[in-house]
Parts: sequence; structure tokens; C-alpha cells
Amino acid sequence: MTLTLRLDGRRITDIASFYDEVNRVFMTGESWTLGPSLDALDDLLYGGYGALLGADGVRVEWTDHDASLRALGRDATIAYHAAKLENPVYDAELAGTAIAELEAGRGRTYGEIVLDVFAGHPEIELILV
Repeated sequence: MTLTLRLDGRRITDIASFYDEVNRVFMTGESWTLGPSLDALDDLLYGGYGALLGADGVRVEWTDHDASLRALGRDATIAYHAAKLENPVYDAELAGTAIAELEAGRGRTYGEIVLDVFAGHPEIELILV
């Protein structure tokens, strides 16, 4: 039987609230939450804990996705990369290049990257509603 989960796009207004929504939907029954990390999102989608524990088939319906993907758009993505510039752990050149690409209208937004992360998990059917 397929497990259906629903991300409520109305709750997603920025990157932090995206992870709040992911935690609300996926981390049921867990005593910890997922941090704001694309790598952590990718790990989560492999399953093994939270709502995905023991799930055979998974369907994720992302309602109001247009609005939430706009919230995860150019401005949010530039701010995301700008924050990396302030942390010496991250590659400043890579973050600077990403900002320049976004400012030129060519870079990938955080929302697009999130969709790519989901696409990397063909066992999870993502439906944009």
C-alpha cells in the first residue's frame, strides 16, 4: 500500500519554513528534527526513519507548490549563498559564482535544487498540486 504524505506549500515562505514543513510531515514519531540542509533532505528521502520508516511506496503531494517554489526562488537562494560567504567552512568562490549566476538569471534556485533532490529518489512519487 502506498503511503501518501502532503507538504502544504502555504506553510513554506522561506528556506527555514520549508524545513519546518518537511519536519512536520516526514519526522513524525522522531525525537529529533532535520536541519536545514539539502544533504539532510536527500538522506531523509532514502527512508529508514520518521514517516518513511518501513514504507514500501511513497507518494508526496506538494500542494500550493507554485507559491512555495517562488518563496524558494532567486532572492532566497542568493541569501542562502550569501550566508555561506560569511562562514569559512564553505567554498566562498563557489558561493560567489552561484550568486553571480542567479543575478544574471542563469542560476538554479533553492526550489529547483529541492525538486532535483526529490527526482533523485524515483521510489518517491512527487506530485506538484
